[in-house]
Amino acid sequence: MHMALVIVAGLLLLAVFLMFGWLWGASAAGVALAGKVFVPVWLLVAAANLWVGVAHAGYTVREELPILLLVFAVPAIAAGVAVWQLSRA
Repeated sequence: MHMALVIVAGLLLLAVFLMFGWLWGASAAGVALAGKVFVPVWLLVAAANLWVGVAHAGYTVREELPILLLVFAVPAIAAGVAVWQLSRA
């Protein structure tokens, strides 16, 4: 359940980034830039989630790495699709 909540939080954070990109850039290029900026920020958040799982929940890094991959990949792929769609416009 925690993993699903983190993925949903990532998708919501992506939406916030895209909205701010639209507000500040007022164009598809501004929104696409916000989507590109989201990916490294989300990687840091996903890595922090891995650290919490290892340091506080008692999981090993080996157990947490597949979780990190999934938690990072779903919102990052969504960001990639958004950037791709906006760069076509």
